Amino acid sequence: MHYHYLLHKPHGYLSQFIYEKKRAKKKLGELFDFPEGTMAIGRLDEDSEGLLLLTTDGMMSEIVRSKTVAKEYYAQVDGIITSEAIERLKKGIEIGFKGIRYTTKPCDAFKVQELPDCIGPGRRIRDERHGPTSWLSITLTEGKFRQVRKMTAAVGFPTLRLVRVRIGNVSLQGLQAGEVREVENFDV
Repeated sequence: MHYHYLLHKPHGYLSQFIYEKKRAKKKLGELFDFPEGTMAIGRLDEDSEGLLLLTTDGMMSEIVRSKTVAKEYYAQVDGIITSEAIERLKKGIEIGFKGIRYTTKPCDAFKVQELPDCIGPGRRIRDERHGPTSWLSITLTEGKFRQVRKMTAAVGFPTLRLVRVRIGNVSLQGLQAGEVREVENFDV
């Protein structure tokens, strides 16, 4: 029998259960008593938040990480994102990956006018004195290291806050930061 969980990963946690470096870090096991063999499907870096799927089923992990399952992110960026920048993101943008230049696959992107409740206030990024910010949605079928952050920076709008809101058909909606929900399976 396998176990499956939805988690709203808060800022400041690693997407892992064991951390072997010297510096103490907050890990997923501090949020819930997961059964032995539970693994995160994909990762969100320490500074990112949002939907993380966890399972004890390695085959399910392979399915979710495949390039057929879309992952949607909401990115709060520095400045008011332009329609030109969004069009560049949609077409694919050149970023660095493992020391080489890589052009991202075309993706869906649009400016977000109103945030869903599940985003929550998050940590304080900065105040209005430092200039305006805006939010955009980016939906990818690939997942290179820090890809969304690199993409928004490449079009001149660095990411200040990043929240994954959807994986396939599974949404963050209804989960608050740090909340874990066991489910029967993932309907991605």
